[in-house]
Amino acid sequence: MALCRRSTRLRVAAFRVLFSTNRPNDRFFGSKFQVRSLSNQSESDGESSSNKGALTGLRVLDLSRVLAGPYCTMILADMGAEVIKIEKPGEGDDTRSWGPPFCGTESAYFFSVNRNKKSVTVNIKQPEGAAIVKQLAHKCDILVENYLPGKLCSMGLGYSQLSRECPHLIYCSITGYGQTGPYAKRAGYDVIVSGVGGLMHITGPKDGEPCKVGVAMTDLSTGLYAHGAIMAAVLLRQKTGKGQHIDCSLLSTQVASLVNIASNYLNAGKEATRQGTEHPSIVPYQAFRTLDGFILLGAGNDGQFKVLCKCLDLAVLATDERYLTNNLRVINRVSLLDSLSKRISKLSTKEWLVKLENSGIPYGPINNMEAVFSDPQVQHLQLIQEIPHQTAGLVRLPGPAVKFSQSPTVVPTAPPMLGQHTEEVLQGLLGMDELTFSELRKSKVI
Repeated sequence: MALCRRSTRLRVAAFRVLFSTNRPNDRFFGSKFQVRSLSNQSESDGESSSNKGALTGLRVLDLSRVLAGPYCTMILADMGAEVIKIEKPGEGDDTRSWGPPFCGTESAYFFSVNRNKKSVTVNIKQPEGAAIVKQLAHKCDILVENYLPGKLCSMGLGYSQLSRECPHLIYCSITGYGQTGPYAKRAGYDVIVSGVGGLMHITGPKDGEPCKVGVAMTDLSTGLYAHGAIMAAVLLRQKTGKGQHIDCSLLSTQVASLVNIASNYLNAGKEATRQGTEHPSIVPYQAFRTLDGFILLGAGNDGQFKVLCKCLDLAVLATDERYLTNNLRVINRVSLLDSLSKRISKLSTKEWLVKLENSGIPYGPINNMEAVFSDPQVQHLQLIQEIPHQTAGLVRLPGPAVKFSQSPTVVPTAPPMLGQHTEEVLQGLLGMDELTFSELRKSKVI
């Protein structure tokens, strides 16, 4: 037994030495690394580009957890990129335990942002684990991470370290507050940053308490910003051959997303207030109570206001001098909304929807989830994906928001089980031999 333990220690020590070099040993990894590129991979596959996602040939190393990072990498995966998700052995992404509801052994939350990915379990806090991630970085085009600034550097996996060995690597960091500054070491959570960044201050009923948005829009918007920035970096790398570091933060995203509210303050000194469903600069543009629920109505210009008045059988308002322009309607908001509200409350939501059909003005119901996913337009756009899953049966998810005419999104694969692809990636991609793989598993590196 003692001899066996000594042999294992010696082999793991040798593994550390081999992984610390820039060029992999043939015994573990085969031939030299090949820097993957979109054009090279497409040619080698020998398939028509119309049959593949736009990002087929790009490989992403995903060291992110929870929402902003995984949402970003799922978008890349939907477009054809191969995404290798690194998770902690035995635990995985935090969202795997965020329930109920659970579907089989997995949380519904985890399903929402992890389709089309491969799960590889590696303990990156152990030197052997960090070495595996480093070698995977050689094989990947993009790395996405959302650790506190400096955390990955302490493991030898920071951008300054990996970029020396992998100059092609596009390294995207997602943090709460940025890489530097007085808040840099704070944990970044959507609801907190939505408060710091002003979103919660403007969300909620008039004269009521501030409210969080129904989904984590600060996280999701950051994931979208990160996705766009990564695409720009990929285009630049096609020209220069070099990767770069991308610094995304929830706070930067949230402040940038204040758009017109920020401009009102910065340029006109107008402090923002909570408006409920109302708009500070457009009237009417909000929800109105009907006989049995609510309906959303808007008039973005004077012509639309006249049409709305006609649909509501309130033509007299269209010629009222108090409401002839949007500026006047904003000034006289209270009296106008009172007149509109009284009229709209007389009929049901369905009756108003029939009256407003083909009017050309913006309108719609406030749907619950059942109504959303039974909506004929949602079904027409095929926004529900059904994917077989190992333990949950048939998983149903909102599909990708974008369609391409020449490069379709990929046929979806289920969100992975924890560690489902560890053997496939480490042995297939890195060429790790069976004995080394077995010893790393026994020592809980993988």
